[in-house]
Amino acid sequence: MTSKRWILLLPLLLGLLGCGSSGDDELRQWMADLRATTKPHVTPLTEPKQFVPQAYSMESGVEPFNALKLTQALRKDSTQLASNAALIAPEMARRKEPLEAYPLDAMVMVGSLDRKDVPTALLRVNNLIYPVRVGSYIGQNYGKIVRISENTIQLREIVQDATGDWVERTTSLDLQEGKK
Repeated sequence: MTSKRWILLLPLLLGLLGCGSSGDDELRQWMADLRATTKPHVTPLTEPKQFVPQAYSMESGVEPFNALKLTQALRKDSTQLASNAALIAPEMARRKEPLEAYPLDAMVMVGSLDRKDVPTALLRVNNLIYPVRVGSYIGQNYGKIVRISENTIQLREIVQDATGDWVERTTSLDLQEGKK
């Protein structure tokens, strides 16, 4: 009968032990003291600047809604669009050549030769050698070869500038000797 008593008393004793102090009373007191003594420092916001509206007087400047000024601006834009279209239109209408699929930095000039007094340059792209002549197109910016020398290929590219206008620029590929 004593073992049955112990089995009944054991859960009761364990329950009483759980109700006792856990020993973190000191920690709770320290945190309460710290909260009471610590004060956050917040910098005050500056006063917003006062907005002072200005009256518009026609004598001091150009009228912003002048119909003549608007017409001149539109005319200027239309002439720029026409010149841009004239520059890029022939490039868009022609058939693309195989070397126009690769950027110029993927091409390496590995040599040059004269075939029947026609200068020809040799370009390596993806470990394949391509012969190109004056008038050939290479690169992704409508690059047309304009001159070939022993060490350099000069080409004319058509690119967009920062304002979106199409402009011509000259670029060159130099002979890469001894590089793989």
